[in-house]
Amino acid sequence: MKQLVKSLLVALTVTLSAGVTAVNAQEAKSLDQLLELVKQNRVSSQNISEERLQEFTAERADKQALLNRAKQQLRDEKARGQRLQTQFAENEIALANKEQELETAKGTLGEMFGVVRGSASDVIGRIATSIVSAQYPGREKVLESLAEAQELPTIAELEELWFALLTEMKESGKTVTFNTDVVMLDGSTENRDVTRIGVFNLISGGMYFTFNDQANEIQPLGRQPEGYVTASVEDYLALDEGYTGLYVDPARGQILSLATQKATLEERYHQGGTVGYVITVALLIGLLIAVYKFITLGIESAKMRSQLKNTDKPSTGNALGRILKVYHENKGSDVENLELKLDEAILRETPRIDAGVNIIKILAAIAPLLGLLGTVVGMIGTFQSITLFGTGDPKIMAGDISMALVTTALGLIAALPLILIHAIVAGRAKGIVQVLDQQAAGIVAAHAEPKE
Repeated sequence: MKQLVKSLLVALTVTLSAGVTAVNAQEAKSLDQLLELVKQNRVSSQNISEERLQEFTAERADKQALLNRAKQQLRDEKARGQRLQTQFAENEIALANKEQELETAKGTLGEMFGVVRGSASDVIGRIATSIVSAQYPGREKVLESLAEAQELPTIAELEELWFALLTEMKESGKTVTFNTDVVMLDGSTENRDVTRIGVFNLISGGMYFTFNDQANEIQPLGRQPEGYVTASVEDYLALDEGYTGLYVDPARGQILSLATQKATLEERYHQGGTVGYVITVALLIGLLIAVYKFITLGIESAKMRSQLKNTDKPSTGNALGRILKVYHENKGSDVENLELKLDEAILRETPRIDAGVNIIKILAAIAPLLGLLGTVVGMIGTFQSITLFGTGDPKIMAGDISMALVTTALGLIAALPLILIHAIVAGRAKGIVQVLDQQAAGIVAAHAEPKE
């Protein structure tokens, strides 16, 4: 029984959170002391609970007061929002009225404002890209505020616009040399004297330069114009007094920029491709043969002229000497046999004299045919490009069309001089053979006279 009472008391003490700690902290010596401690702790727990209940009641009153204040603030803000909305609508009406009054008060000034803004925008673009800005950078920044302004311009701003236009007009008629940094094509920077020709061109050291307004740098053209154009720059810069001609781009550098994109003669030649190279080889072979024949025929003609001065002593080093030797060896023959011997000697000399002349003629005939072949190959490539990519981009077909035209031109260029050279070489060879025929006929005639 005592054990059961102890168990119940222990279970009761576990349910009391505050009392359990106190009872466990003390060592009860008897059941009566333990019961007394439990009663005391129960009274203490009731007091704590009542205090907590009072605190919760007080906090509830405070929370209700906060809720009432929040509701009152919400009602006040709604009322304020309604007032602001009404005021906003009234202000919108007033603002529209004021804008109408402003437009009425501005009158023609509004049109002037638009003109000034448009003019300022145009002037900024013109000044920013002008080569004058290479000498006087930062001029366009003064007009940016005027171009972006939302109010009427002041007198000072209008004067800035006027000064900008006047400065550009004044500098367009000047030729000025100034020192500045130049960014070369390899990325290096050089300090050099640059001459500005009005608003058209920048020149220095025999070269044309351009102004890159994006990077605010002076740069040489990617490719300089033809030699005669750059030569005029050198002559102009070397001139101390007087006048000289100078090529100036009236489009402010645009024509020069387009000229740099034009293919050079070397690039056009390489557009001919393999067929163009074959035509060139044919031309070179023909020219080499022609040069060789010019030299050999010239030497032969000189030897024959020398032999004509001494016909009694024939030399085997020239064709006429060999003909005369045949005569001297057959003086005792009759006229018919002597004529046959001389004709035979001339026939032996003719192939050596005419050697290579027909090759020049053949190469002159082959060159335009090769050009026609290149034309056909180029047109085949053109139609293939059209089949694959269509006709939307002409640049795709430009390469094959260039090949067709360039090879045709190369064939004609090779054929014309070869035909002319062939005529000259053939004429010289024929002249030598004709001299041989004349001398042989004279020998036969002189041999026949004593027998008449």
